[in-house]
Order: sequence, then C-alpha cells, then structure tokens
Amino acid sequence: MLIGEVSRRCGVSVRMLRHYESLGLLRPTGRTGVGYREYSGADLRRIFHIESLRSLGLPLRAVGRALDDPAFTPAELVDDLIRQTQARITAERELLTRLRRIDAADPADWQDVLQVVALLRDLGSPRADQRQRAALASAGEVPVPVEALVAAALDESDPNVAGALRWALAHAGVDALPLLADGLDAPGAEVRERAVRAIVEIPGGEATTLLRDALRHPDPVVGRHAALALGTRGEPDAVPTLIDMIVAEVNDVDAADALSALATDPATAQRIAARLIELLTPGHLGASARGRLTQALAGIPGDTTSRALAGLTGDDDRAVALTARYLLTLRTTPDGR
Repeated sequence: MLIGEVSRRCGVSVRMLRHYESLGLLRPTGRTGVGYREYSGADLRRIFHIESLRSLGLPLRAVGRALDDPAFTPAELVDDLIRQTQARITAERELLTRLRRIDAADPADWQDVLQVVALLRDLGSPRADQRQRAALASAGEVPVPVEALVAAALDESDPNVAGALRWALAHAGVDALPLLADGLDAPGAEVRERAVRAIVEIPGGEATTLLRDALRHPDPVVGRHAALALGTRGEPDAVPTLIDMIVAEVNDVDAADALSALATDPATAQRIAARLIELLTPGHLGASARGRLTQALAGIPGDTTSRALAGLTGDDDRAVALTARYLLTLRTTPDGR
C-alpha cells in the first residue's frame, strides 16, 4: 500500500507520515521497484497506535518509547498527563471566566476591553493597594462585571479592600444580590459573613427582603448581621434576634442601638419593652444578662418601660436596681439633675 492510500485510510497527512518516519516512529516495510514507500498491515496498525497515544497528549518521543521499549511503564507518564491536563483545564476555565466577564461589561471598543482586563487583573493582584484601587475604579465609565466584584468580595480578607468592594457592590445595586445570596450558602463561614456584610450595604426593598430571610439562616453570624441592618431599616422582624444578641453579649451595644431605632414606632416599642421585661423577671437569666437588658431599656420610650424601670429599682440585684434608678431619673429629668 502506497503512502497516499495509507494517508486516506488512516486520516493522517502524507507530510505527518513522513515526519513520523524522520523521527524513527514509523518505518515502511518496503519499497516499490521505483522507490515508493510500501506499507503493510502491521505498519497501518502502528500508525493507529501512534495516533491513539498522541490523542492522550503523549509527546512523540514518549510515543516511541511506549511502542518500542519493553521496560516502559505507562503509570507514571499517565499520572503526569493527568496533572498537565488538569492544569490546562483550570487555565482554560479561568480564561473562559475572564472572557465572559469582559463580555458582560459590554465594551464598546478595544480600549474598553483593555481597561476591563486591567481592572480584572488588579482585582486578583497579591497587593492590597492594587485590589483596593481596582475596587474603587470599578464604578467608572467601563465598570467591572458584577460577577467579578462579587467573587472578589467573597474572597477578600483585607478589611480596607473588603470595604471598597462592598462600596462597589452597593453601587452595582440589585444586580449583585442573586450572587451574594448564593454566597450565604457557601460552605465557608468567612465567605457567608462577607456575603451578608455586602448585602447590608445595598439599599432597597430587594436587599431588605433578602436580609429578612437571612434572619432564619442556620449560621448565627449571618442572622446577627442581618438583624443589625434590619434594625436600622425599621424592620421589626429583627427584634427577637437583637434581644438574643444582648442576652448573649454579642455586639450587644449595637443591638441595643438597633432596638432603640426600631422603638421610634410605638407598637414596636411596646413589643420590645414587653419582651425585655419578660426576660428581666428574676430567675430567667443570670445577673450579667439582666444588667445588659436593663441598660437596653434606656432606648425604649413609653409608659410600660417607665413602670418596668420603677419596679426594677427594688430588684434584689443591686447593679440592676442602681441602673434602673439612674435610667428612671434620666427619663423624668433629661439632664440627669
């Protein structure tokens, strides 16, 4: 069989068959009377073997060893090929992600493309100052895609850079919320906290709804961040979590401030006072928690609170009694004199 027919049958170009021959991978069985190469059935099988091994990513020198060296074992080489392929797939995925993010930015010309590429590169820089500058520049004329900002925010540990990224996401608005909502279910606790802190910075009803749902999150850190934010947004659903934070002495001062903000609504103030008074009943909690709850009453207006403070002035816990007496004085004479 001549080289042209071999090429047609095997799907390998004539030029490649000659290249195999020059490397010593393939040796035609014979020659015709006028010097043309002749290939046997065994030669065709060898060509198929060469092509099969090449399809696995083996370099041609390794193909020759695999076919001709009896001592050659494939295990180590195959393991190496697996590592190389995994690295190549990772690189291709990163490239695909970058291209999709550039496409999402809807660049008008190649200058825009280059600006987006530069910002994406700086967001992944090992230098915190570069990442921070990229975050602050992301809301410019050629904005960084929201997906890239969310990914950076969920991965960022530097507090200054994280703050800049949250600002950028707040500027992006509701477009960031679905991706940040996914972050709330991430396996890592740090990622979940970064996600909820970013949601807190985004104004509007959609973010508030997401924070309201986050109150019931199994991660208490997520629920607490949500409660503090909802308190400033006037959402009474946050009241139970805020009170629990005071009892547990977790961001208790901020929680008390949030309750005070919520208590500007008379109905909510009544609800808060009732729950605080219930928990202040002797025997419910320890002295430290009762002291914090008494202090929290300071920010809750209304006659119910005043009557509760009056009752607490005679409490068996001297610290609670003194705190109640002082707060009651402030309520009756605002200058405390």
